[in-house]
Amino acid sequence: VQLQASGGGLVQTGESLRLSCAASGNIFSIYAIGWYRQAPGKQRELVASISRGGDTKYEEFVKGRFTISRDNAKNTAYLHVNSLKPEDTAVYYCNAGTLSRLGGGLKYTPFAIWGQGTQVTVSS
Repeated sequence: VQLQASGGGLVQTGESLRLSCAASGNIFSIYAIGWYRQAPGKQRELVASISRGGDTKYEEFVKGRFTISRDNAKNTAYLHVNSLKPEDTAVYYCNAGTLSRLGGGLKYTPFAIWGQGTQVTVSS
């Protein structure tokens, strides 16, 4: 499967964007999808993930502001990013992997399947 992220842009603080992750091929539905971001000079970090069946997991710093979803019929996953802050400025990447139950919670494990990234810039 190949992934392509899109939907980024330059916005002001408090505004919203919808990022899309389109997958080629017809096996999109067997993968969980994770959205990551990488700010300049920082490591890539997981933001949110969604299982094949729609279970979701969010990192604490985006809970209540970001929403991950998927449409298996369209081979596309989405990340709705709301109430954006300057510290959300980063390149956002989507990834295919697994989302498993572990120790009462959910753990996302990425495969080496990445989209090319889409830039989100939030001005103050």
